[in-house]
Amino acid sequence: MTDNLLWYDSPARLWTDALPLGNGRLGAMVFGDPLSERLQINESTFWAGGPYQPVNPEAFDHLQEVRELVFAGSYAEAEALAEKHLMARPIKQMSYQPIGDLRIDLLHPDGVTEYRRTLDLDTATATISYVAGGTRFVRDAFVSPVDGILALRLWADRPNSVNCRISLNSPQQGRSAVNGAEGLTFSGTGKAEMGIPSALRFAFGIRVVSTGGSIASADGSLLVEGAADLLILLDAATSFRRYDDVTGDPDGDVARRLARAGQRSFDALREAHVAEHRRLFHGFSIDLGSTPAASLSTDRRIEGFAQVEDPALAALYVQFARYLMISSSRPGTQPANLQGIWNEETDPPWGSKYTANINLQMNYWLPGPANLPECIAPLVEMVEELSETGRTTAQVHYRARGWVLHHNTDLWRATGPIDGAQWGLWPTGGVWLMTQLLDLCDYLDDPDKMRRRLFPVAKGAAEFLFDVLIPMPGSDYLVTNPSLSPENVHPHGASICAGPAMDNQLIRDFLSLLRPLAVEVGGEDKLVSEIDHVLPRLDPDRIGSAGQLQEWLEDWDLQAPEIHHRHVSHLYGLYPSWQIDMDRTPDLAAAARRSLEIRGDAATGWGIGWRINLWARLRDGEHALDVVKLLLRPQRTYTNLFDSHPPFQIDGNFGGAAGILEMLAQSRPHELRLLPALPREWPVGSLIGLRVRGGMTLDLHWKDGRPTKLKLSAPRDVETIVRFADARQKIKLSAGAAVEIDCTAELFR
Repeated sequence: MTDNLLWYDSPARLWTDALPLGNGRLGAMVFGDPLSERLQINESTFWAGGPYQPVNPEAFDHLQEVRELVFAGSYAEAEALAEKHLMARPIKQMSYQPIGDLRIDLLHPDGVTEYRRTLDLDTATATISYVAGGTRFVRDAFVSPVDGILALRLWADRPNSVNCRISLNSPQQGRSAVNGAEGLTFSGTGKAEMGIPSALRFAFGIRVVSTGGSIASADGSLLVEGAADLLILLDAATSFRRYDDVTGDPDGDVARRLARAGQRSFDALREAHVAEHRRLFHGFSIDLGSTPAASLSTDRRIEGFAQVEDPALAALYVQFARYLMISSSRPGTQPANLQGIWNEETDPPWGSKYTANINLQMNYWLPGPANLPECIAPLVEMVEELSETGRTTAQVHYRARGWVLHHNTDLWRATGPIDGAQWGLWPTGGVWLMTQLLDLCDYLDDPDKMRRRLFPVAKGAAEFLFDVLIPMPGSDYLVTNPSLSPENVHPHGASICAGPAMDNQLIRDFLSLLRPLAVEVGGEDKLVSEIDHVLPRLDPDRIGSAGQLQEWLEDWDLQAPEIHHRHVSHLYGLYPSWQIDMDRTPDLAAAARRSLEIRGDAATGWGIGWRINLWARLRDGEHALDVVKLLLRPQRTYTNLFDSHPPFQIDGNFGGAAGILEMLAQSRPHELRLLPALPREWPVGSLIGLRVRGGMTLDLHWKDGRPTKLKLSAPRDVETIVRFADARQKIKLSAGAAVEIDCTAELFR
């Protein structure tokens, strides 16, 4: 059984060694140096630039010419023309920004012994402990979702031994101030980017409460001498209210939260924090067995995972991903971006944005099965806002109804095609998000409420499709044009194309989910008619000359310049979709397997995470575990368990954890398959609280690779087929009911 603890016997040397804390809005990375502590701070709404609408008024006038060049096979010419005329202005989006650092220089002898640094996932608390000069010093830190602040307590087992200098600094423009003998503040502005001026003001500050000793200010810092116990409260805020409103009061927000928290003791703050964290975290547990490797420090376990059996590290990886989701995506906050909420760079890789051709979607593969349904709330709110900004892009660029999102967005909900035609001219990012959210409804206690909330947004995404899908010359098929298969280059020296496999799969899923909802809502005869016109005219999946699932309409896969490309976009139909299935479409499943073999397992961190899920869907547990071992190694996992793209991207954490769960249970509409890709190294284990379709939760125990006991609990009336290997049993539950089955006696023998 995993102990839900990351631990180390040395302080963090690099940012990717530090331990992450967060409450969805406020994030911190804790380094744990005995002599000079650093907490690097983020706030989820602190981005460069300000409200903007990056449309290109000349795009539509050149759209038809680009389409004709694509259909004529003049792909390079089409891409060059698109680059010149069809891209967003500006061609880049805004970047996520760091707030600054809290620094604490400890004034005690060095000569440290008995050092230990931990992150307890169960309490969402980082602890640093060591002995210096015969005194044990301890620091405990957490970021409270209840009080909205970071709390850091420093204490020692010898009276009046805490002596330190406390300071704030920031890479941003601003000014610092000392607030009497108890506080420091830093207020400033963000950075301009791509010609978009900074619109955000930000503030962060601390309030210090000392038991015993004295606090004085000097040179913009606070000096603490002879304290028995020291509590530092920290908060940060920006003037952001929503993507088109930056009239907030960050200084006032920080002051109010610190004042409220300052009236409570550390123990009271921690008790409320832990209770709220556990409300979410305790909804699920996983046990894959344990070996002596589990007694090693976390960095050593990562180093040895590929060579030594350590199933408990795979279980810990799942729980760490759940911890990251709870810490970076709570109701009322922003969705988790490419780095969740943790970023120290003013020019972060890929802007630390929301990349919507896989990475943003992968971030939200986990909350459904991992029993964190409320963590999808920020994504729902984002999509609603994108439908507003994306309506302008759809109108200006395509003269289309509805709304569009291309392959990236940011805090300001920009939706235009960015970066370059090779990457950005992909019009189905919004379709994918809508498909994913409509599908996630099946995991909720009350799916109808969320489906009806999403319906107007989904309808707008469909209307865009109806207006931009065009006939493929020489056929009755409707295709996207221009589009691309993210982010791959085909043999004609370009990415731009018509009707890539992923687009067809996405649109097929989306419209198939939307149609019954439109019927249920009522009064949507036109919408239903348009869906019925489009669905049968989507190009079916094709099998190429090498037996592979084709990535494009043409059989180009083996001639593509990057045959081992990190993206496996055309395998969306296998995962996360259920269009390709071992039982129902065996020929396509075999073709998908062939594509995976050709593409190879080595990839970026998130690319490996996707591959785990794909091999799990193919029910190849040994191969799936081999890919898990590719992910959980120093080249792809940093010592703090962050995913290494490289550099750090959080989608690999979420995608890899989802893949491990996919190996253990697979839930499709009205069917639940147990242990479909269980490797021999995990013969004994359990899952408690796994959420499956129908909103049910599953408790599953297994031994010798076979289920021994299961329990299904239902929040609503549901009927499903439970399967293991070739055995199956139909289960029907009413709302609020549960069923427990002794599998050794009643089922799967």
